[in-house]
Amino acid sequence: MSRHWLPWGTTDGEQGKSEHSGIWRAGPIWMASDRKLARFVGRPVAAFLRVEAAGGIILLAAALAALFWANSPWSASYESFWSTELTLQIGTYELTEDLRHWVNDALMAVFFFVVGLEIKYEMACGELRDPRSAAVPIMAAFGGMAVPAAIYVAFNAGGDGADGWGIPMATDIAFALGVLAVLGRRIPSGARVFLLTLAIVDDIGAITVIALFYTESISFLWLVLALAGILAIIALRRVRVWSPYIYVTLGVFVWLATFQSGVHATIAGVILGLLTPAKPLLDQAQAKEYARQSIPDELDPGEVRRYRFLLNESVSMSERLERALHPWSSYVVLPIFALANAGIDLGGGVLEEALGSPVTLGVAAGLVLGKTVGVVVTSWIAVRLGWGRLPTGTSWTTLLGLAMVAGVGFTVSLFITGLAFGDGTLLADDAKVGVLGGSIIAASLGAAFLVMADGRRHQDEEQPEPEPAEEKRQ
Repeated sequence: MSRHWLPWGTTDGEQGKSEHSGIWRAGPIWMASDRKLARFVGRPVAAFLRVEAAGGIILLAAALAALFWANSPWSASYESFWSTELTLQIGTYELTEDLRHWVNDALMAVFFFVVGLEIKYEMACGELRDPRSAAVPIMAAFGGMAVPAAIYVAFNAGGDGADGWGIPMATDIAFALGVLAVLGRRIPSGARVFLLTLAIVDDIGAITVIALFYTESISFLWLVLALAGILAIIALRRVRVWSPYIYVTLGVFVWLATFQSGVHATIAGVILGLLTPAKPLLDQAQAKEYARQSIPDELDPGEVRRYRFLLNESVSMSERLERALHPWSSYVVLPIFALANAGIDLGGGVLEEALGSPVTLGVAAGLVLGKTVGVVVTSWIAVRLGWGRLPTGTSWTTLLGLAMVAGVGFTVSLFITGLAFGDGTLLADDAKVGVLGGSIIAASLGAAFLVMADGRRHQDEEQPEPEPAEEKRQ
C-alpha cells in the first residue's frame, strides 16, 4: 500500500503523525519507559514495523517457514493442519470449511478490503485522480498483465494447465515495494510512485479476472441478497448514517452472501473498500477552528465526546480504516496466507517434474519475461504517443528495473493458483514452484538493474559539463 501508517505508536514516546491525515496521535506510554520489555522488545519491534520493507520480509519468512514445514520430517502435519475443518454455526445455519479455505476466503477478504480502500483513495485524492498524470503506469499495468498471460497461454494452450493464464498477471505490492525499500535512496521518489500506481491498477485487473473468469457457478438468490446489502450500505451513506457497527454488520452479511453466491468472497472485500468514503464528513480546518473557538475551560463528558467526534470526522473513514487495518493486513493476514499456501513438498521428484512442466515454465516466464516486456513496451508507446512522460529522475534503465520488480507476483499469484487448479493438486504445485522461482528471479534481476541505473545516474552527475565552444576557441 502507498500509505504506511505508524502501526502501534512511536518508539521514543513522542507523537506519531500520519503522512496524509495530519492527525497527531501518541504512542503507548509503556513504550517510553525504561522497562526491559519496552527497551529490548517494544521499541525495536515498533522500529522494524515502521520500515517499508518489513511487510515483505515477514511475508518471505512465512513462505520459507511453509516450505521448511512441508519438507521437514513433520511434513504430514502441514497438510493435516490446514485440512482441519472449522464450522461456524448461527442457529440452524452452518458453514464448514477447512482452515486453508477460511484463510483464503475469509481472512484474505481483509487484505482485499485494504486494497479496495487504497484504490478508492488513489481515485479520489491520489495518483489515479487525474488519468493523464498516471497514463504511463496505467498503460504499463495493462501491458504487464496482457503479455504474461499471452506467454503462459503459449506454453499451455490446449493442455491441462490452460486455466492458469491469470497466475502470472499479478504484482505483489508488499514484496515489490519491499525490494525498493531495501535499495533505499537509490530509487527516485517518482519511480516509487510509478511502481505503486502500476501495482494498484494491476490489483484492479487481478480482481476483475477473479470475478469474471474464476467463478464456477452462481446462486442468483444469494447474489441478489449480496447486492441488496451493498445497496443498503449506499442508502445509509446517502442519509448520512455514520455508525461503524451498522456497516460492519452489513459488511459481514455482504461477505457471507457473496461467498454463498459462488462469486469469490474476496470480491466483497474490494467492493466494500470502494464504497468506503474517501473524503471526510467535516472539513478538517473548520473542525479544528470550531473546536478551538468553542472549547470551554471545563468540559463535561458529553462535550468531550462531541469534540472528539468533530476531530475524528475531519479524517476520512477510508484513511482511518486503512490506518487501523494496514498493519493487520501486512503483518498478520498475508503471512498466514503464505504459511497456508506456500508449503510445497519438493520431495519424490516433484521439483524435477515441475522444472519440466509447461505450467511452471509458463508462470516463471510470464513473471520474469512477460512483465518486463509488457511494462517497458507499453510505457515506451505511451511516452512516444505523448500520453505521458517518465517520472522525474527515472531513466529507461530504471524503468527496466521497475518492470522486472513488477514480476514479483507472490501473494495474488498463489491466490489465483488455488482458484485455477484447487489445493494440493500436481498442477497447483507446478504453478507454485513457478511463482516462487519466477518471483525470486524477478526481484533479483530488478534490484540489480536498479543499482546499475543508480550508478549510471551518479556517474552522469559527476561528469563536468562541457565548456562552451566560444571559450574553447579563446
